[in-house]
Amino acid sequence: MATIGLIGKKLGQTRVYDDAGAVVCVTVVQAGPNRVVQCKTVQSDGYNAVQLGYGEQNENRMTRPLNGHYKKAGVKPGRRLKEFRDFVLDVNPGDEVGATIFEPGDHVDATGLTKGRGFQGVVKRYNFGGGPKSHGQKGFFRRPGSVAAGSTPGWVDKGKKMPGQMGQKQRTVQSLRVVQVREDDNLLLIEGAVPGAKGDYVVICEAVKKPKAGKK
Repeated sequence: MATIGLIGKKLGQTRVYDDAGAVVCVTVVQAGPNRVVQCKTVQSDGYNAVQLGYGEQNENRMTRPLNGHYKKAGVKPGRRLKEFRDFVLDVNPGDEVGATIFEPGDHVDATGLTKGRGFQGVVKRYNFGGGPKSHGQKGFFRRPGSVAAGSTPGWVDKGKKMPGQMGQKQRTVQSLRVVQVREDDNLLLIEGAVPGAKGDYVVICEAVKKPKAGKK
């Protein structure tokens, strides 16, 4: 499936008024400018794709192969590099792609790392109810309880919900509506929640379930 997308940075949340005068809660994403680093074709690489770079990075912090990769395209090294399969726009290495590839009313899928919560117990991590809180209970309040039988099968099943690291997982929120596109600042105002904390990098793609071609 052909698609379009951008690498951006989550700036925070705010509220704006739509055309009907209703208040809409939006996430502000700095969606560009993205620079085209490489264009792959079926003839040269076996598939069609476009590599986009976002941000600027000091050459001393990059590996030699990556520095050469950016220099071949004639662009400065970026902080993020992402490949998009079957990119529908006709671009060439060195071109800039901004927030204007989307329009108000389009739907997008936002991918990012969720906020890290550290090591958490089962009550916060999986919304367990915990033990009884009545008089006479001794210490069994936020514990998971029994996790396995003693003799049969004699081990804890794989995937058992237990305390552990919470957050910092890649997640995608689908079909978020673009409320505003501010071309001068390369900003996308997207209705709803985008994964990640303020300042995290996110990938904004054309919605799989509501593509631009299907918009009336």
